[in-house]
Amino acid sequence: MAATRTLNTFRLPPLPTIREIIKLFKLKAVKQLSQNFLLDLRLTDKIVRKAGNLTDAYVYEVGPGPGGITRSILNASVAELLVVEKDSRFIPGLQMLSDAAPGKLRVVHGDVLTFKVERAFPQSLKRCWEDDPPNVYIIGNLPFNVSTPLIIKWLENVSHRNGPFAYGRTQMTLTFQKEVAERLTATTGSKQRSRLSIMAQYLCDVQHILTIPGRAFIPKPEVDVGLVHFTPLTRPRIEQPFKLVEKVVQNVFQFRRKYCHRGLRMLFPEAQRLESTGKLLQLADVDPTLRPIQLSVSHFKSLCDVYRKMCDDDPHLFAYNFREELKQKSENQVTRRGADPGCCCKG
Repeated sequence: MAATRTLNTFRLPPLPTIREIIKLFKLKAVKQLSQNFLLDLRLTDKIVRKAGNLTDAYVYEVGPGPGGITRSILNASVAELLVVEKDSRFIPGLQMLSDAAPGKLRVVHGDVLTFKVERAFPQSLKRCWEDDPPNVYIIGNLPFNVSTPLIIKWLENVSHRNGPFAYGRTQMTLTFQKEVAERLTATTGSKQRSRLSIMAQYLCDVQHILTIPGRAFIPKPEVDVGLVHFTPLTRPRIEQPFKLVEKVVQNVFQFRRKYCHRGLRMLFPEAQRLESTGKLLQLADVDPTLRPIQLSVSHFKSLCDVYRKMCDDDPHLFAYNFREELKQKSENQVTRRGADPGCCCKG
């Protein structure tokens, strides 16, 4: 019991402040990398509390930078914290934290987009998908330039139950530009409704749990920041392959101001476009005059289910890309003009 009590009350020893670490290692946020630092430990403590009860948990922090949130995670009495940082300038300061927390903090110099976190923690942590989430958490103050591709990658991991979700329904608490946070959580009919709304909400319970003013960061970004919490659902709201759902959703939202049938038409080759679009909408029981933002996840479920059947009937349909057809059509027109002697220029 004494050992458990000691573990659960771990606190970091006195260390240089984050501001002093930045000066010590001459760190500067790189604007091109969308880097912004959080220096207020009261705020980083609040972010960590929003992630849940981390006592004895295994935590994967992405983009730790100078280590503000890292300190708050360590002070939450975690069993182990793994941080992956791409920018080599931050490694010495993070290693200083690791030395101050023996056996608690592992520092990896690497890229979160390629790091194999499914091999990082004990296999004993794995839980059945239908069970409660595992004692594994992802936390991160993401650079704005990687936040969207990273969450799309992780959502695909959720759909395949691999990567960080090989342990089960791993919960994520991540920062985004406030506008992106609003898109992720936007409800049907909201002006912020977007591709991200559908892709996140069909796979996860998504909550915008905190707005952080831009002035809290160094340097101050031009926008405020939203903290978003994701809990994967035991059963996705659309039970079709991720790439199929992504294709349908992308096509619909590329014409977000038009009626939904405009984007859905682009799922089909020109020769069969009108007939197939009408069939898709009729079988899915979706009003063709609804705008993309008016479509619920249930609407997209019906559309994806019917589109899947159409792809099963026509094995070449899913591979169809209307942009490739347009490109080929344009190239053919150029070739014909070049072959037509009547197109020759006269001096």
